[in-house]
Amino acid sequence: QVQLVESGGGLVQAGGSLRLSCAASGRTFTIYNMGWFRQAPGKEREFVAGISWTGGNTNYADSVKGRFTISRDNPKYTEFLLMNSLKGDDTAVYYCAANIRIAAVATADYWGQGTQVTVSS
Repeated sequence: QVQLVESGGGLVQAGGSLRLSCAASGRTFTIYNMGWFRQAPGKEREFVAGISWTGGNTNYADSVKGRFTISRDNPKYTEFLLMNSLKGDDTAVYYCAANIRIAAVATADYWGQGTQVTVSS
């Protein structure tokens, strides 16, 4: 099993920035990718960004391209999501995920507990 713990959420004004972190523990040697999803009230969970654990290849949802950056610290099995130019539409609970299988339907082997991000206008 892999355990994921997120941190870094909070309240920020529109146009501001936040950095989320997600630390993995347990059977971390089984991790081959990690990523972030988010879920706003009344909406389905959606893919935000992903990163491969070996090559570091990244991909992003169109809605966050150019504003969000995903990165990783391999030795510490930690991933980060730097969120700039935040908008009200970015308000959601953000979830860390490991071994994402199908991003479009939010399928992954492991999930964190979620961290709230609220953007005020």
